[in-house]
Amino acid sequence: MAKNTGELFTELKEDKNLNKYFRQNREEFILPLNEYLEKLLAEKNLSKKDVVERTGLNREYVYHIFSGLKKNPSRPKLLAIAIAMELNLEETQYLLRYSGLGILYPRNQWDAIIISAIEQKLDVEQTNNLLHCFGEKTLGD
Repeated sequence: MAKNTGELFTELKEDKNLNKYFRQNREEFILPLNEYLEKLLAEKNLSKKDVVERTGLNREYVYHIFSGLKKNPSRPKLLAIAIAMELNLEETQYLLRYSGLGILYPRNQWDAIIISAIEQKLDVEQTNNLLHCFGEKTLGD
């Protein structure tokens, strides 16, 4: 994305031709979640199969997310994917915002545990164990 949101707003307000706006700014639009996840896989040189296995979730469900059949995964399940992809905290927060889900909030116990797990580079199983130790729902619940 080369333009910031302010620049896009200015273009929209100044030129009422939506077709022109869409043509000129095609690269600026948000990809569907499955395409963004595919982009992350490529950037991080990750195998979809390995990520799916590392999530600890139902394989079919995760493949449906990656294929675009499941467009709005739950926040815990998307976090399981983020952890399985070894995203750092900034990348995870961006993925949550990108998906229209709330970012992790350190004043919320469940979120604080997830933040800590990401910072400690825990895998999904270790993260679920940590959640369980504090009496919280796991990523697969």
